[in-house]
Amino acid sequence: MRISLGKKLAAALSFAVMLGFGGALLPSIGVPAAIAQSETAGSTDRSATGGVQTLDDILKRQRGEDVPADAGTGSSDGAAASDQLGTLGGASDSELWRKARQGDTFSVSIPDKKSATLMQDEGAEWLAARNGPMTQYALYAMAGIVLLLALFMLLRGRIRIQEGWSTVKIERFTFIERFGHWLLAGSFLILAVTGFALLFGREYLVPAIDWVGMKMNGGEVAPGYGKQIYASSIGIGKWLHNNIAWAFVVSLVLIFFMWVLRNIPTWTDVKWFAQGGGLFSKNSHPHARKFNGGQKLIFWSVIIFGASLSASGLSLLAPYEYPMFAPTFEKLNAASEAIGYPLGLATTLTPFQEMQYSHMWHTIIATVLTIIIIAHIYIGSIGMQGAFGAMGSGKVDLNWAKEHHDLWVEKMVKDGKVTLPAAKVPAEPKKAPMPMKAPTKPNVPAE
Repeated sequence: MRISLGKKLAAALSFAVMLGFGGALLPSIGVPAAIAQSETAGSTDRSATGGVQTLDDILKRQRGEDVPADAGTGSSDGAAASDQLGTLGGASDSELWRKARQGDTFSVSIPDKKSATLMQDEGAEWLAARNGPMTQYALYAMAGIVLLLALFMLLRGRIRIQEGWSTVKIERFTFIERFGHWLLAGSFLILAVTGFALLFGREYLVPAIDWVGMKMNGGEVAPGYGKQIYASSIGIGKWLHNNIAWAFVVSLVLIFFMWVLRNIPTWTDVKWFAQGGGLFSKNSHPHARKFNGGQKLIFWSVIIFGASLSASGLSLLAPYEYPMFAPTFEKLNAASEAIGYPLGLATTLTPFQEMQYSHMWHTIIATVLTIIIIAHIYIGSIGMQGAFGAMGSGKVDLNWAKEHHDLWVEKMVKDGKVTLPAAKVPAEPKKAPMPMKAPTKPNVPAE
């Protein structure tokens, strides 16, 4: 078959065009670029790709083999800046989605900057921690403090007033002081119950509701019985948690200004702790002012942890509005570097990471504060005789006050605010009357 010269020239020209432009056209479908990458990059050298993953890295992942942690972490997109495609082609879809999956942020023109993060691997890690260790440790910690207090009650018994009840009551707290205390205590109890209901709900409360339902209905319940009851009740609990939080914040500020001056630590408190506060001995009552060392410890724990709890709660109530952890980590890094032990905490956090840190911190601090409050409730009620009157009626027994806050009682007496009952002077015993003797007959001399 004869081919004309014109056809031969056309075929040669077409072949030349394919050779000249094939390196630029075919990379767009990934074939020559992959071949060139495989031939030049090798298994570990990524200098030619600007640090991004090579074909060898991709094939290893597909075979289930280990790939170095730095694979694909380079900043280059694999394309020259002067040429849109470059010799290795532009950023592939797989590379784009790898960056998205690892939480890289992209540029957005809308005001909602958190939309620049398409997906985040840390979300799965946070969920695993929230449903796993955080929930379990919180449950173990609260069960542990209850068992510890029960053991203390069994071994030590109730701390009673050594001298017994007196007939004198003295004012310990005013109405406004008791109002601030009960506002703080009441709001915290509601927050604790509703907060831990949210934390323990799916893992523990839903099965518990199903179990109760089975016991009440002859061993059978409708599918989703526990979930439905939990969902309907936890909606109310969430509303209470979000709104009663403000009462907690207000009462926290109130008790701080009322009692801060009386809760400044002194050397007397050090001696109080050295003697165990008299809690472990029936005949030991260390000196104390209006607030002893243990009460001061509880005060500052409530103020510090309560303020931190409020701050993280505010961050959760207004999502993405108050990033706190990145600035905190910066200060911690600076402080640790100053003393020679750098922490190296991440200071560039996405809005999602800020929320996850806030939630985890909120849960941890709430658990710690709940443990402290459980111990405080025990010692102020059944653990110590006469203690509840301080926040009940505002008045306490004089003998109780002298045993547990003797320096405070002395100051109250000195200032004329308390009048001690006059000591009873024992009456002198009456002298028994002289016994009467029968008159004797006079001796009359005989005549």
